[in-house]
Amino acid sequence: MNLRFFPSRRIALYTIKLFVTRSLAVLIALVLVLMTLDLLGESGKILAVPGNGEAELWKYVSLRLPLLISRFLPFSVLLGTLIAFTALNQHSEVVAMKAAGISAHQMLAPLILASLIIAAGLFVFNEKVVVNANRQVTAWSDNDYKPVPPESGILSNVWLLSGNDLLQARHVGGRGSAFHIEDLTIYDREGGELQQVINAKRAVPYGNAWKLSDVSIYSTAMNMVRRQPELVALEGVKPEQLKLAKVDPDQLDFWTLRKRIDELERAGRPTDEARAGLWHKVSGPLSTILMPLLAATAAFGLARSGQVLLRACIGMALGFAYFVADNFSLAMGNVGAYPPFLAAWAPFLLFLLVGESVLIRSEE
Repeated sequence: MNLRFFPSRRIALYTIKLFVTRSLAVLIALVLVLMTLDLLGESGKILAVPGNGEAELWKYVSLRLPLLISRFLPFSVLLGTLIAFTALNQHSEVVAMKAAGISAHQMLAPLILASLIIAAGLFVFNEKVVVNANRQVTAWSDNDYKPVPPESGILSNVWLLSGNDLLQARHVGGRGSAFHIEDLTIYDREGGELQQVINAKRAVPYGNAWKLSDVSIYSTAMNMVRRQPELVALEGVKPEQLKLAKVDPDQLDFWTLRKRIDELERAGRPTDEARAGLWHKVSGPLSTILMPLLAATAAFGLARSGQVLLRACIGMALGFAYFVADNFSLAMGNVGAYPPFLAAWAPFLLFLLVGESVLIRSEE
């Protein structure tokens, strides 16, 4: 019996080539179809803004493509593995490898190694490209596809409760002395009743308060709107409060998110959602390692038994079940029902055991 962890070099390269090419083909097909459907749904909103044209449509595509690639790469790996294993089974190549003394784990070892490299690449891709694209496209869509200033540290649609007053900042950006708010709305409330609504085009820090520019004030008592060029308001509201009011793990890289979690803890704010998102930044890309294991059911069993399609469906069902369990667990972690670490890693560990159990049983 062949006791090496990997099969021969030729077989390893052959299976890796099948695995990578099929997965890449599925990914390209999925992304093209989904991008087309997404663009059809959003193109009307983009072109409805005066000044937007074909360039803005291509900009939207360039921002959405990284998000689609990141989201559907693990699923593409699952389908690519199923296609590769089904072909190997139908051509009796699995039987030939077993006859040569190669075990099921040895057949999967090259695919697991390739998946680990893909997972590392996906993590780097998420950190360097996806978080920035997500932040930009979210800010752009929240601004109804109107031009958004090209700056770093941008946040969109931020809500903050300050005493009885409720604040909505549609655009927060800049760092240090350049920190500012665009399109600010203040809902001034007293005794649970709305007294006035203050809208400002721009707000910048001004001592312990904020200086609002191009202000309009609607009074509910007098049912009238008055305008003034400037207004000093929001005394005691610090820029850090606005930064911490919206901590979206999908829009922050790993190290920045860790820093924000520490800031949330010092401010006495809940951190469960942010911590679950932090751990999921690692467990999410690693899910590509599970896909060959879950799809391995399609490789074993005789093709002439007529169960290849059934085995492929079982492998696909296991992969779908993982994605459902992962989203459910992450949602439960966001509301504090699961500990953050468990919310991010429990589906991965559970389906790792399930896949390994199925593989051992198939091998026996």
